[in-house]
Formats: sequence, C-alpha cells, structure tokens
Amino acid sequence: MACIDKLNYEILYKGGFKDCAKYIEKNFKNVVYKNAGEEIIKGIFLIGIPPIPVAYEDNYLIFPYTKPCYGTVVLKINLDEIKEEEKKEKKSLLDKIKFW
Repeated sequence: MACIDKLNYEILYKGGFKDCAKYIEKNFKNVVYKNAGEEIIKGIFLIGIPPIPVAYEDNYLIFPYTKPCYGTVVLKINLDEIKEEEKKEKKSLLDKIKFW
C-alpha cells in the first residue's frame, strides 16, 4: 500500500499545516507526536513541521496529510480497511501501522 489514494478516507479539515495540527490537538484525546518523514502506515509518510500530531480514536487513524499542489488536510482512515489489506498480504496490523 504505497498510495493514500488507494485508501478510503474522510477529510475532516482543510487548511494550512499549523491549522490542521491544531485541529487534531483540539479535537482528539489520543495524540502522539511524530517527525516529518516518518512512515505511519506502510508506504504513507508524514510531511510537515514537527512535532506532527497523529491521533487514534475508535479504530480510526487521524493525521495531517500534505499532498503537493493540493495542500494540507486532516485525514481519517478506518483501520479495518488496513486489516482487510493485511489479510490479502498476510501481514500483521503492526506491520502496517508504524507508530503505535
């Protein structure tokens, strides 16, 4: 899984990177902070100004995602979808989620 476009995701917020980071910090309890360039899901790397907030809530992963030419958004991805991909590839969920 090397492309965010292959996943079903929900866009929760669109704005500048700092605004997206504040949105996550304000709206979610389970937040960890990562560095730019870290892989949080296999093939999905964080882009931004560290520390980058990444949240986990109700089987969802929430993080700011910057796509060149489109800007930054806060994405919400259902981890069940990653689990389905895991079944196909016969890898554990922990192999997919890189930060937890």
